[in-house]
Amino acid sequence: MRKVKAAVLTATNRPFEIQEFELTKPPEGMAKIRLIASGICGTDVHIYKGKIPVNMPAIIGHEFIGEVEALSASDSKRYGIQAGDHVIVDIACPCGHCRLCRAGDDANCVHMGVTNGGDPAIAPHLYGGYAEYNYSPVKNLIKIPSELNPVMVDVFACAGPTVLHAFQLAEKAGCNLREISTAVIQGLGPVGMFALLYLKAMGVPNVIAVTGSRKEERDQYARQLGAAAVLSMADDGQEGILAVIERYNDGLAADLVFESSGNPRAVPQGLGMLRNRGVYLIPGQYSNSGAVEIEPQKITFNALHLIGSSQYAVEDVKAYLQFLQNNPQLYAAIDRLHTDYSVPQINEAFQAVQAGKNIKTLLVPER
Repeated sequence: MRKVKAAVLTATNRPFEIQEFELTKPPEGMAKIRLIASGICGTDVHIYKGKIPVNMPAIIGHEFIGEVEALSASDSKRYGIQAGDHVIVDIACPCGHCRLCRAGDDANCVHMGVTNGGDPAIAPHLYGGYAEYNYSPVKNLIKIPSELNPVMVDVFACAGPTVLHAFQLAEKAGCNLREISTAVIQGLGPVGMFALLYLKAMGVPNVIAVTGSRKEERDQYARQLGAAAVLSMADDGQEGILAVIERYNDGLAADLVFESSGNPRAVPQGLGMLRNRGVYLIPGQYSNSGAVEIEPQKITFNALHLIGSSQYAVEDVKAYLQFLQNNPQLYAAIDRLHTDYSVPQINEAFQAVQAGKNIKTLLVPER
């Protein structure tokens, strides 16, 4: 039997171990998928630090894109997936029975499961994204259109659907992007970068990025994607940032703020950047990173609208792929945002992510 490599997390805050596993025939209902690209997400850093508990040892990672190598004929016929297809693995497994699932809101299923939670000691071993192969339920695979470069798709494989789901919730709550003049993005990781390019693609005139501190290369990418200004809390401060926002928005604070930094301190800052009746989207606070004080009267007196958003659904992944198909002018810019490592280089790659060295870090096959 052929053996392949995977990065195994054996304990929090410890280096990943590179282990080898035998490739096996996929069981009924699952496909064997060869790695094309697999992203390292901020959520993975939370898991690594113990802020999101998982059973260990584990092969974590949830941004796996690969080429299907094997699946049963019945699964292929049932789901329309064939050997040779390029696919995104959606790790979410909603129960389908709770009140939210029955209402069509399976992204917020109260009994959500995941495909990557299996024990690596049990065949087929390779359930998560940090591996040279992956085994996932065929029903969780979304085919990538042939005209899309799968590595380029993986840059925002999680961030894209996350952003689109947040805006879908905003739309349901009455927020019309066509009426937004000035928006603020807090944080310029993958989620913030995609939110920026999405808002510009949707025609929002002024999108202002706010970060903790300046990073010239990252900030330059944001300007290339259409940011009207890139500001930092360290250099510009809350009052200076608000003055810039008001200059762009006819004397008003922001119509919409999108929190994607993951820093709890960003939340009270974001509340202070909104005009009366402004909308605050908060998908970035994805782990317990500590408490902050807010001034709740601002929510009341300014009639603010706060919307949280966590998981996304298969339909959001499909919407992401459709967005890419509709905007080929973005391909070159997106493809410049990733830095690649092999699976055996996982600890180097992870250190780069924690240091904020790369905009997007991907695992790709060894060359």
